[in-house]
Amino acid sequence: MNLTIDIKEDGKKYTVQLRGEIDVYTAPTLKEKLIPLTERAGNNIKIDLEEISYLDSTGLGAFIHAYKSSKQHNSDIEIIHVKDRVFRLFQVTGLNDIMEVVPK
Repeated sequence: MNLTIDIKEDGKKYTVQLRGEIDVYTAPTLKEKLIPLTERAGNNIKIDLEEISYLDSTGLGAFIHAYKSSKQHNSDIEIIHVKDRVFRLFQVTGLNDIMEVVPK
């Protein structure tokens, strides 16, 4: 399965709607689209995972990279609408204690 990435912009507010699977094959594309948004100070980025059916460690790595970049460039990231199965990955790794991850 592929990953679809739709980005909506409203000033410095971005909503990144993801659909499909985030894995070793799709994570590089996600990083390519996500990182530039984090590199502008004051940007507020919401990443909507409501339609994500699968997330592996490579996908988590993409979110970690984006989180670090956002902190370095004074922007904010929030991961929203995370299904239980995917949210458990954030819990097991402890990332939900570091990043703002909101379950569905």
